[in-house]
Amino acid sequence: MGSYVQAEDEVPVYESGAEVVQKLQEKYKSSAPPPYPAMYSSVVGGIILDPTMMSLPIDDHMAHRGHAVFDTAMILDGHLYELDPHLDRFLRSAAKARITTTPFPKPNLRSILLQMTAASNCRKGSIRYWLSSGPGDFLLSSSGCPSPSFYAVVIPTDYTQSRHGVRAVTTSVPMKPPLFATMKNVNYLPNVLSIMDAEDRGAFASVWVDEEGFVAEGPMVNVAFVTRDGELVFPAFERILSGCTAKRAIALAPRLVDGGLLKKVSTRRIAADEARRDAVEMAFVGSGLPVLPIVDWDGQPIGDGEVGKTMLALSDLIWEDMKSGPDRIAVPYK
Repeated sequence: MGSYVQAEDEVPVYESGAEVVQKLQEKYKSSAPPPYPAMYSSVVGGIILDPTMMSLPIDDHMAHRGHAVFDTAMILDGHLYELDPHLDRFLRSAAKARITTTPFPKPNLRSILLQMTAASNCRKGSIRYWLSSGPGDFLLSSSGCPSPSFYAVVIPTDYTQSRHGVRAVTTSVPMKPPLFATMKNVNYLPNVLSIMDAEDRGAFASVWVDEEGFVAEGPMVNVAFVTRDGELVFPAFERILSGCTAKRAIALAPRLVDGGLLKKVSTRRIAADEARRDAVEMAFVGSGLPVLPIVDWDGQPIGDGEVGKTMLALSDLIWEDMKSGPDRIAVPYK
């Protein structure tokens, strides 16, 4: 996509914005449809449909200091799923990161995201949005930033309900301490390195186990187990990210207790040794999956090494909730 300057080449100097726009248009002209059909930027104060203009200032502290938080929501059948729980977590993350939300109260953010999604005409995919301490300078402190910045983008994705099994591995990449793990911030280098570690080892994703030997989470998802005794267990959220999809799964799973597939649903600390010994099913749980069965962990089969019926039933519950549940907001397409 980009052009690379050889050591002996003279680096071009662009004196006008028009020249830069022309180069960007050349970069994106082969992308049909455009990779991102809409973006919102508070810097320009509106929704951008031209991908060549989807940018942020280089002195934004999100770019060079990582002082920003983010969140997401899925688009399915022209509806945004669980937007409000994600926005609530977004605002909690901002408070932990000491980024003021005064210019962007929740009703304003909600309205912006709905209007941006409508302008994109995307019916299936996701939105991602960021609150940054803003542009201002290249210092460490954000005291020189006049105001925070809010950015959002629509990402079309033809995702489907996951019903196959994947491999997982325990990563040696250190996990984030609780302060940073429990806020959804943009400092994702540990997450990136942990999933690269998994890919290098032929796995879909990694699992973090904390220094005391308890299962934590995946690099961008929560983890869940079904034990031999019929207990659905999610690792406690005190030291890891409180996943919106995981919390919705916990709310829906009692239906599986009523149906006889489970005996109980809990969130508690679960040691990796206990999970390896007692789990007959295991899964990653996250927004775009929503439940992805794990059939092999560190080279050892989970249960009989096949996708289990309980995780598939849980997946069906969440998928149906995404398609017809109460926490869906219709996008006001024109």
